[in-house]
Amino acid sequence: MAPSSALKQGLGLAGWLLASFATAALGGLASINAAGFNAQLVQPSWAPPGWLFGPVWTMLYILMGVSAWLVWRKHGFGGAGTALKLYVTQLVANALWTWLFFAWRLGAVAFVEITLLWLLIATTIFLFWRLHRVAALLLVPYLAWVSFAAALNFTLWRLNPAVLG
Repeated sequence: MAPSSALKQGLGLAGWLLASFATAALGGLASINAAGFNAQLVQPSWAPPGWLFGPVWTMLYILMGVSAWLVWRKHGFGGAGTALKLYVTQLVANALWTWLFFAWRLGAVAFVEITLLWLLIATTIFLFWRLHRVAALLLVPYLAWVSFAAALNFTLWRLNPAVLG
């Protein structure tokens, strides 16, 4: 059964947002030197400016946390355990990509991993859709951004084989 008290709801929202921002913090550790690293790379003409990534990811992490909270609020872990476990799995994959690309500079491995991340997000949207349609829709911008990021990852890897293996 889904949690019902206002205190539980508030703590639940805080918990899901904390999970999202913990993912951001783990990824942030790997991308501390991202600006300098990106400056070394040959960029495609369609690459966005570096300053755009922070605000976009901040909004996406908020949407992600609210999305998981909506599902949890309506169904709890008992009714949405599989979907919420998959959500947490995609958070882990999200943080891992940053390490693969920025810290370890493994362009091909990062591309394979971001493809897996895309599939995890798409499956999470599918499962959330059956449980809470608004929650599923809140993840669509995330899927769109990861689609763009995957194309950028692939292009950067191909343009910079000496740096990104």
